[in-house]
Amino acid sequence: MSEEELHKIAGFIETYAVCLLGSGVHTSRVNRNSQRIAESQGVNMSMMTFQRTVVMTVVEAAGTPVATDQSTPTKATITQNATAKAISPTQSTTRTTAEANATASTDTRVINIPTSSVSFALNSDLSALSWRAIDRHLSLDELWEEYNRIIAKPRINNWQVLTLAGLANASFCKLFGGDWISMIIVFIATVSGLFIKQELQKKEVNHLIATLISAFIAASLAAFACYFDTTAEIAMATSILFLIPGVPLINGIIDVVEGYTLIGFSRLVQAFLLIIFIAVGLSAALLLFKHSLL
Repeated sequence: MSEEELHKIAGFIETYAVCLLGSGVHTSRVNRNSQRIAESQGVNMSMMTFQRTVVMTVVEAAGTPVATDQSTPTKATITQNATAKAISPTQSTTRTTAEANATASTDTRVINIPTSSVSFALNSDLSALSWRAIDRHLSLDELWEEYNRIIAKPRINNWQVLTLAGLANASFCKLFGGDWISMIIVFIATVSGLFIKQELQKKEVNHLIATLISAFIAASLAAFACYFDTTAEIAMATSILFLIPGVPLINGIIDVVEGYTLIGFSRLVQAFLLIIFIAVGLSAALLLFKHSLL
């Protein structure tokens, strides 16, 4: 395998892995999927994952053994064989491995992980691609074609996301004992808060600040329930549930349990920071509109 071919394979694995990491996949799943892609292309891959970057090395897999001369051995050959027998099996294995690593082509790169929205459909499609790659022995061109087809799939409509998030929070309000007036207020507060967060993210505002502002707006709008004879406390408490970082919390715990301690704790720290900023936004709204609830 030429260095150019190895470079192209590493480029695809890089794009594939960071796309998974950026869209909410835990580390061991990214490693398994990337390993399958590498195996389908005849290379070995190792990956070290951090919160914002990935260090990846792709190495050409061991080739076929070199043919040996089967002619009548000479005196010099017999002497060399006798010397080789004197070497211990461990030394022989070490030398063979070192020689193989020295001659194999290697591609090492450090990649930044892009920030993107969580998409379970995208994660599922990319995972299925890794299985097709190894089962059907897809070529690199076919992998790129399949990958681009998956990426080009239309995402769920933004207003549909807002509507579903609003209905989900309104349902939580009802589940926790809220009445219909509170549910309507929570729906409006959730849609407004999530819309503001999406717009701030488009402007590349820091995600912690965007979360704080979104929590404050959602809770402030939910505070209008205080002006009605309704369950205002439940309305304000459930209006910010759409901001809870469930995916980072789950992925962080999975990573720690499976031995990826560094990135696991990094994800947990980020999740707890988000929870703190949600609490600050909610507390600010309570101070303004409902002192007795704080």
